[in-house]
Amino acid sequence: AVKPGRILFELAGVDEEIAQEAMRLAAHKLPIKTRFVKRLEVGGEAGES
Repeated sequence: AVKPGRILFELAGVDEEIAQEAMRLAAHKLPIKTRFVKRLEVGGEAGES
């Protein structure tokens, strides 16, 4: 089970519009309700130093 508030996917390096469309298409394949959230601050991504 996926608990409410769990982040399932993180995207980096793509335009926000493209990311939203990709997630919209992916959400149709998932058996749960989804929403798109955006990180407000830059940084904290995996692989950054």
